Parts: sequence; C-alpha cells; structure tokens
Amino acid sequence: MARRPILGIFENANSAADAGDALRGAGISNDDLDFLTDSPYPEGAFGERHERHNLYLFPFIGALLGLTSGLLLTSMTQVAYPLVTGGKPILSLPPMAVISYEGTMLGAILFTVLGVIFESRLPKLKKGLYDTRITEGYIGVLVNTEETEHDRVQLMLSQTGAVDVKR
Repeated sequence: MARRPILGIFENANSAADAGDALRGAGISNDDLDFLTDSPYPEGAFGERHERHNLYLFPFIGALLGLTSGLLLTSMTQVAYPLVTGGKPILSLPPMAVISYEGTMLGAILFTVLGVIFESRLPKLKKGLYDTRITEGYIGVLVNTEETEHDRVQLMLSQTGAVDVKR
C-alpha cells in the first residue's frame, strides 16, 4: 500500500496539539506526524518527537581535515624544497603552526556551513503537501499514513478542530 500525506489546518496551537494527541492515541507513530508553523514554538510544544542532530560532528571533522591538510601542505613543501639555513632543521614548527591553525579554522567553518545545510535537509527537491495559510499564522498537522487510513485520520482532524483538511 502507498503512504500518502494528509494535512490538517488549525487556527490555534491548542487544537493542533489536541489533534496530535488524538492521532498518537489512535496509533499513529511520532515518525509519521509533523507540525508545520510559521512561528518558532519551543521544541516539544505540540508533543512532537525530539529531533536528533549531528551538527556538532561537522565542525570537528572539518577541523581534523583542515589540520591534517595544513600539516601535510607545510611538511611536504619543506621536504620537496629543502632550504637548509644555518644548520636549522628543514621542518620548522612555527611556520607550520600558523598554516595548520588557518587550515583548521577554514575546515571547521566550511564543514559547519555544509553541516547546517545538510541537517536542515536543504535543498528539498521533492515537493510535499503544503498550504499557504501556514505562513499566515495557521498551524498544519501533517500525517503520513496508508491510503486506507485517510478517512479515519480526516475525521479525527476535523473532530479536533481542523479548519480544513487537504489530501
């Protein structure tokens, strides 16, 4: 069976939260339920699932890659073009430290930007079910269910105060 979304439009947050509670009580999984708003509500205001993210890994990996590339760049350059000056060692640490620091920062910044884009699930190539009234202050409750469940879900959304239900 194909899973398709159904969208309920609500005027206020309380009725949207009631709809979420009713849908969860009817056996709809938290993974199949999403709330769409134009306002920043606190996380968990509608009883929705806690979204896990791994954004902290991106700058860490970028910093490690930047540090490694900075060390490789400076050490390979000094080995490829050895200039012995007054008996000093070929691999000099102070210039390597500056370039390695800059590489670390560049890697961390670039990977942070990529991480924000990735964790925000951008760009969204597939258009989903949406209503422009959500940008005007209404709250949308998006439910992904089997097509056989759509009538039951539509009835539950209407009973909990949905202004409109879109399939």
